[in-house]
Amino acid sequence: MFEKIFAVAAAVAAVCFAIALTLVASSAPPPVQDGGAGRGGLDFAAAFAQDLSDLPAASSFEARDGTALPYRRYPGAPGRYVVLIHGSGWHGMQFHLMAKRLAAAGLGTVIVPDMRGHGEAPARRGDIDHVGQLEEDIADLIVGLREEAGGRARIVLGGHSSGGGFVVRFAGGIYGDVVDAFVLMAPFLGHDAPTTRPGSGGWARPATRRIIGLTMLNAVGVTALNHLPVVSFAMPKAVLEGPLGHTATTSYSHALNTSFAPRSDYRADLAAMTVPFLLIAGADDEAFFADRYEKTIAPHASGGTYVVLPGVGHLDLVADEAATAAVEDFLRKLLGG
Repeated sequence: MFEKIFAVAAAVAAVCFAIALTLVASSAPPPVQDGGAGRGGLDFAAAFAQDLSDLPAASSFEARDGTALPYRRYPGAPGRYVVLIHGSGWHGMQFHLMAKRLAAAGLGTVIVPDMRGHGEAPARRGDIDHVGQLEEDIADLIVGLREEAGGRARIVLGGHSSGGGFVVRFAGGIYGDVVDAFVLMAPFLGHDAPTTRPGSGGWARPATRRIIGLTMLNAVGVTALNHLPVVSFAMPKAVLEGPLGHTATTSYSHALNTSFAPRSDYRADLAAMTVPFLLIAGADDEAFFADRYEKTIAPHASGGTYVVLPGVGHLDLVADEAATAAVEDFLRKLLGG
């Protein structure tokens, strides 16, 4: 009797494994296409209008695996840190104008990392070692900041777009309680969240069957194929051929893509945000429905402040004066200064 049950179970497992492998093999993210404004992508104009002539030199911190990971520091009030996580495909330079203003306003020292797999010269662009490694990296960065401040630091973790989604994931993970507040700037909550436009407004080009197959394999502990690319981004040709084109990351592996977004049950991650948070978005966001954030998030997380700015698009947000002023106001009420 038990032999028959075992045989049936083994046969079912073999079929499921074969289906998963077929899904993985039958799908791949499309080649990178020119995703400039008007071509189904995002408008990078405002982001690239920033003056980077006074960009701070890169520093680094050591992650638990011994890797030196880059970040930029904008010195401000001691004992208070605002850590800002960039969006998909780009790096911490996107926050230069906002970080400079927040630090100058006396709200704390602003720390802007390039997430593993991104930036000037990552070890493996668009890939990481395992699902969850990005959370480990930021937890290690925060530990270092607390040690620098003698253990008495206050930490605010913020992020834009996929970086905002990562902040939600961080809140719902084992390290969420090391942060005193969160700032979500037009966050990606999930491909099926009410706030997400189809394909994030044309920015993300996923290999859906491959993602399903790898998710099936991961569910039974098979992670050997997580290095495979599962999504590409509609990065404008003008960006790729520009002076910072070599710093763009145009595709993500399954490990990185999974780690840089809320878990599939994003509502549970939201419910873990028990500290104050700011949600800010532009009414003209091309990737997300800004007017749906509050009704999507508020039932799961109290303590939120919601700001929707008229006339502001997705990438405009990080360089917009009104957006920076809203972040300043939130931080001032929270931290003083």
